[in-house]
Amino acid sequence: MSDVAVQIARRVLLPMALLFSVLVALGLLVTRVLARTWPFTVEDAVNRELAAHRSPGWNDVSLVFSTLASTQLIVVVTVLVALVLRLVLHRWREPIFLCAAVNAQALIFLFTTMAIDRRRPAVEHMDDSPPTSSFPSGHTSAAMALYVGIAVLLALRARSTPAKVTWWMVLVLVPVGVAVTRMYRGMHHPSDVAASFLNGGVCVAIMARAVLDRTLTWGRAKLPVGRSGDDVTRAGAAAG
Repeated sequence: MSDVAVQIARRVLLPMALLFSVLVALGLLVTRVLARTWPFTVEDAVNRELAAHRSPGWNDVSLVFSTLASTQLIVVVTVLVALVLRLVLHRWREPIFLCAAVNAQALIFLFTTMAIDRRRPAVEHMDDSPPTSSFPSGHTSAAMALYVGIAVLLALRARSTPAKVTWWMVLVLVPVGVAVTRMYRGMHHPSDVAASFLNGGVCVAIMARAVLDRTLTWGRAKLPVGRSGDDVTRAGAAAG
């Protein structure tokens, strides 16, 4: 197996498989093992309370946040930001990181919904229900991966601590707002969005470690011109 394949398996595939296993385990706990245990017994009450306080103004606000995490907008924003990063930075590392984080969370979300069958909250749904399980929230997971991923990139390039804090505060508020509005609109339970924070956040961390880590060498290190591997080995032994 090549060095590149080993690195991909160790830094990307294995962590993603572990994350998927954790989410499935959490889904089984929520829907079966601990379904009749507090705090999961009061989740519907949270949704009912939010539904009882709906108003035209908050409905409009919730629609804005929900739209920010819609599949169509997530795809468009991801592609546009990746293109801008490529044109401005003249390298592929940052665009690949962002696209990989968003796609990774989508894959794990999809397979998790296939493994966990959970009905949506027993309140009026303000959106059409897609043919997936309520656990986890795809909107929240996608918002975490995209907007937190952008926050990571901007914070890395920020030259001052206040600028870094500002980027984090502004962009992290988006997935938080999406999570609240998805519950407000009757589409997800609190534990659904909590699991989505885990999915999106960990996918960002996995791809940051795999793509943004500049100390990582994908493949064999290049040897100096005119020197063979034996020469380098002998030189290292002599230095030691």
